[in-house]
Amino acid sequence: MPTPQMKVSIKAIEFYLPSKIENGNDLKRDNADWRIDDIENKTGIFNRHIAEPEQTATDMAVVASEQLFKSGVRKEDIDFLILVTQSPDYLLPSSACILQDRLRLRESTIAFDINLGCSGFIYGLAVGSSLIETGLAKKGLLVCADTYTKYIDKHDRTCRPIFSDGASTTLLASSDQQAMGSFELGTDGSGFNNIILPSSGTRECDKGSRKKDFFMDGAKVFMFTMAMVPKCLNSIIKKSDKTLDDIYMFFFHQASKTVMDSIIRRLKLPKEKVFINYDKIGNTVSASIPIALKNASDEKRLQKGAQIMLVGFGVGCSWGGCILKWDGET
Repeated sequence: MPTPQMKVSIKAIEFYLPSKIENGNDLKRDNADWRIDDIENKTGIFNRHIAEPEQTATDMAVVASEQLFKSGVRKEDIDFLILVTQSPDYLLPSSACILQDRLRLRESTIAFDINLGCSGFIYGLAVGSSLIETGLAKKGLLVCADTYTKYIDKHDRTCRPIFSDGASTTLLASSDQQAMGSFELGTDGSGFNNIILPSSGTRECDKGSRKKDFFMDGAKVFMFTMAMVPKCLNSIIKKSDKTLDDIYMFFFHQASKTVMDSIIRRLKLPKEKVFINYDKIGNTVSASIPIALKNASDEKRLQKGAQIMLVGFGVGCSWGGCILKWDGET
């Protein structure tokens, strides 16, 4: 039995990437013993965008959001502001409150953070769409912004060649058709320490100064991804009473070449139906899917009314996916 869809659609997306770009030469300069060709062949990532030392996730979110407002979106029409980030300006208050003020949104705006990584955009879609579907809002912003590179040591061979900084702003609004859903969301918290910043919270706050100790167990994260992404995708297909052939294009979290190639191979998906942009900008965490959607739209690879699937997965270990009908207004 198919699950009901919500009368919500994506109306616009804008994004911002810092102007500073890091490539293999930068990695080699700091790590003379690294085999850069091998790293790039494995990750498929050749460029990463790096925030300036004084630039925060909220700073980037402001730029992405203001770009959306310049396109004609009216600030007075915004009912909610959801900020997905794991690199907030402060542990408290919520960065969404700071962003609401900097964007000069109405004081009646619902504003809060979601602390999630690579699945965060999907969770944000589910929450934002629910606010609209229940009548609490008509239109709102789903903002994804992170500066993971500030957490990563320059000699970290696992993480530095992958992660980028960036921000995206997605406009969600009520629709006259059921365009959003079905959703599949899940968590396996037993793998919480497979991607972790140990020195960041209260559990470690009395043990000395903060340090760049971002850690990722690449092998375990890969195994989690290969186990859960196919299950997530197949569950969505079943809930929506569709087949893989009904999906016009797939948008996965842009993790790396190894991950994306393995997903395509495991699910036997046509490569031309899987959008890829990690090679140009790296892994931008929760912003990776909306940036990919915007890129695909700008490249005229999406058509109005197309059924597309989004799947995010990563830190947590958390995953989420959904099918939506592309509105075509971005």
